This record gives sequence, C-alpha cells and structure tokens, in this order.
Amino acid sequence: MEKFLDQSLQDQLVKIFGDLNHTVKLIFFSTKDDCEYCDQIEGLLSEVTALSDKLSFVTYDIDENTELTQKYGVDQAPVFIIAGNDQNKEVDYGIRFYGMPGGHEFTSLVHDLMLVSGQDSGLAPETRTFLKNLKEPVHLQVFVTPTCPYCPSAVVLAHQMAIESDKITADMVEAMEFPELASRFNVSGVPQTTINMGAGTVIGGVPESTLVEQIKEALAI
Repeated sequence: MEKFLDQSLQDQLVKIFGDLNHTVKLIFFSTKDDCEYCDQIEGLLSEVTALSDKLSFVTYDIDENTELTQKYGVDQAPVFIIAGNDQNKEVDYGIRFYGMPGGHEFTSLVHDLMLVSGQDSGLAPETRTFLKNLKEPVHLQVFVTPTCPYCPSAVVLAHQMAIESDKITADMVEAMEFPELASRFNVSGVPQTTINMGAGTVIGGVPESTLVEQIKEALAI
C-alpha cells in the first residue's frame, strides 16, 4: 500500500511528537459495509502512531464489537477516538473523528494528539469556568471537508472543549463521507458546528467566546 506520509513529513512529525507528554491511544472502528475510506484511515493512523512510542493504535469492526461500540457511544463508521492516559487508566475525552482526516484536517489530528498528551485544553480561564459549570450534556458536530482551510480551527476548538468538560462530546464529521448527516443538518458551507442535534448552529471558524455564547443559547442558559 502506498505510504501516506512522505519522509519529510515523517521527520517533521517525529520532531513534533518529541514533545508528547502522556501516552495517547487511537481507537478506530471500521466496517466491511461499503466503506470507501476505512483502509486509508487505518493506514494513515498506523503510520502516524508508528512515529512515537507515546502513541498507540487499535482497530475494531463496528459490527463485531457491540460492547465496545456501546462503551464509546459510536454507531457509525468509519470513526476513531483519541483517548488519553491518566495513571495507566484510559481517559475518553469525547473526541471523535468521523471520516478521513485528510487535507487540512490532518493538522487537526496532530493538534489533538498534542492536546490530549498534554492533558490540558489550552482554553481561556473564562471558558474553562463556563464549561466546569455545565449541567447538561453538549454534543458538538463540526462538519468539514479536506479542502477547507478554516475547518481545523473549528474542529480543534470543539475538541478543546471536550478535553475540558466531561459533559461535552465533539465530533469532526467529514461531510462528503457522511452525506446523510450533512443533509439532515442542512450543511451548505463548512465549517459548520451543530450543537445538540440542531438546537444551535455556528457557521465558520469562530473565537471560543462566540462558541460559548452559541452553546448558552442552545441550552437556553
């Protein structure tokens, strides 16, 4: 199979991953049912995680591992989870990638690996305070395409919030791989962040303060 990462990019990533702190685990759910990108995603994640002993990778069939799909709350494939490690215990922050993190979205993957390894969201103090006081669950779905240069910032922001609060689950959704979801939420431009299955919608890459305000509106708080 053709390599996804050329030598120059591998060298850059080895240098970046030299700053990884805690170990990170990527958990990939594939399917045998008409999955155009499953093999590519598995190949890419295998190559990335091979570049550091702080990174590990496992893959499962979503139809053959129902206990695990229930544990991680996933019901569609392809999807992978970026999980952290705290005192040798796996930590699921609620970070999900639905589809191939190709094109500009590859930077989201790299950013997320560093954030999860550092076990710090990097958000502003006022954002952290808001998220700490959340009483209701929040589901963020960030619809993207590989050619969108503004999408990674929206994806990483949603994932930062998931790291900060166990009330938040945040998905990157590759709109072309999941057309039914994109149609359901009337995605006509990307990035689009859908809050709690349509209770709120944010178009474009926005500052964290703006996303906080939109979450408040969606929750009516």
